[in-house]
Amino acid sequence: MSTEEIRAALADIVNEVAGISADDVQLDKSFTDDLDVDSLSMVEVVVEAEEQFGVKIPDEEVKNLKTVGDAVAYIERARAAA
Repeated sequence: MSTEEIRAALADIVNEVAGISADDVQLDKSFTDDLDVDSLSMVEVVVEAEEQFGVKIPDEEVKNLKTVGDAVAYIERARAAA
């Protein structure tokens, strides 16, 4: 999967969980500041992403995923290591 494909799939997850327009979910957007994703919704996003991308995102890593780009980069690294 390309970076853009991962971003688009993640955008669909954020749209489903938090009702944010998928078009607004861009790499430079902060989950909390720009997209208003609260901590509970973020947990749901992580669970969905783990299922969709076949990766594990440990709780201690979730706090480091501040932007959509951070999450995409983490998923790319996790998939490459698998």
